[in-house]
Amino acid sequence: MPADSARTNRAGKENGDAVITIDDVTLRVIDALNASGVDYMLVGSFSTNAYGIPRSTKDADFVLRLQGDFAPVFYEKLGNDFEVDPQPRFETNTGTFKQEMRFAGTPFTVELFRLSSDPFDQERFRRRVPVKLLGRDTFIPTAEDVVIMKVRWLREKDRPDIKNVLTVQRGQLDSPYIEKWCRLHGTLAKLDEIRRSIPEI
Repeated sequence: MPADSARTNRAGKENGDAVITIDDVTLRVIDALNASGVDYMLVGSFSTNAYGIPRSTKDADFVLRLQGDFAPVFYEKLGNDFEVDPQPRFETNTGTFKQEMRFAGTPFTVELFRLSSDPFDQERFRRRVPVKLLGRDTFIPTAEDVVIMKVRWLREKDRPDIKNVLTVQRGQLDSPYIEKWCRLHGTLAKLDEIRRSIPEI
């Protein structure tokens, strides 16, 4: 089950006695998206942390079902502390368009990915689940879809994340579903290799 927790990175801009964290930045974006009525899900490290042992991060990633620009209420709710790219740009790693936002005076970034037509991207979005995260109502992918996507990318940071989720969620995952998509992506051998590296309890 998703956990209502995240490992907070506290480097950031001081606001009086408070320090702006990546959690604070992410909550601002969640509130703006909820207010604007955009269909979305929170992905990346925050979704991994929800199903495993949290690790620190300096960014937050969202997938949005959105054509064109945001409604004015999104920017009103977001506030003036964000520097927002004026136009989405094509992201070669994911094959979709991405818009980046930076919170002024901090190292924190937020990446907003447009939902692509890729069959798995569509299925992952369709299966997203409502959760209470950091005290807010939001949406994240299922644990199975977190694993499938990370095996598909398999960047340096993805391997420990996969092992983390597989270990914490042991016995609760829909393995045939994971294997089906990994087989379609040609990544089943990579999944099996990672599984074999996890000690038996």
